[in-house]
Amino acid sequence: MSGRLVVIRNVLKAWALLVGACAVFALIGWALGGYRLMSIFIFCGALLAGALYWYADRVALGLVRARELPVGEFPGLHSTVERLAAVAGVAKPKLYLMEDGLPRALVAGRGPRGATIGVSAGLLTAATPAELEAVLAHELAHVRNRDVVVQTSVVVLAATLLELSRVGGWLSRALLFVLGPLASAFVHLMLSPKREFLADETAAVICASPHPMADALVRLEQASELVSFAGSPATEPLYTINPFMEVGLAALFVTHPPVGERVRRLRELDPDWREKLRAA
Repeated sequence: MSGRLVVIRNVLKAWALLVGACAVFALIGWALGGYRLMSIFIFCGALLAGALYWYADRVALGLVRARELPVGEFPGLHSTVERLAAVAGVAKPKLYLMEDGLPRALVAGRGPRGATIGVSAGLLTAATPAELEAVLAHELAHVRNRDVVVQTSVVVLAATLLELSRVGGWLSRALLFVLGPLASAFVHLMLSPKREFLADETAAVICASPHPMADALVRLEQASELVSFAGSPATEPLYTINPFMEVGLAALFVTHPPVGERVRRLRELDPDWREKLRAA
């Protein structure tokens, strides 16, 4: 699928979320009080959708416990992101830091002019410079393709559904059995694994080679097996790879294709890489 079609598809999905929110509120208003209450509820739904569009990134960054990263703290990282953003054709995103040891990265926001990239302390220490650039390019690809606005909105809505189950007592488990699969179905309806393949390919173009991205994926997967990680499973779509163990509730929210398949596709972009490596 061409880049333009991907952008159009994601814009349509964003509008579908807006219309869907208004429709749900309209049905509730109609059931409770007819046309008059329905019009009020539609207005409330539009306000909620607008708030979700403008503030979902802050909610998502709060879910992963990230803080803003000043330029003076990591000037080299800011410079790298600015350079890669120029190559990708998007505005430089804000940078946030997740202060934990698991190498991971994510992107949240509204689009090419309103995005935020989050990186963990573990990624900054474990990844090579080329791998770090590839991961950043992958996240910038999500920004350029407008995946970011859909991912962020869907994650916040899914996380909200999961939090609604935390009412305490026996009702909490019953609600989780209902709201967990509902949130998962919503995530899978709006997000396709193909978005990750396209972001990998775009990162390869930005970095002028597919191998740093392939190496980064292998490193991230190996790290996820060695470092324990806890968080809301609804945040899974935000990350470069799935950082959760695929058991229990977390298994419902897996939207990333297998890392092995992603690495294979990237290597196939340069089929002569083994010969080049031997020659070197």
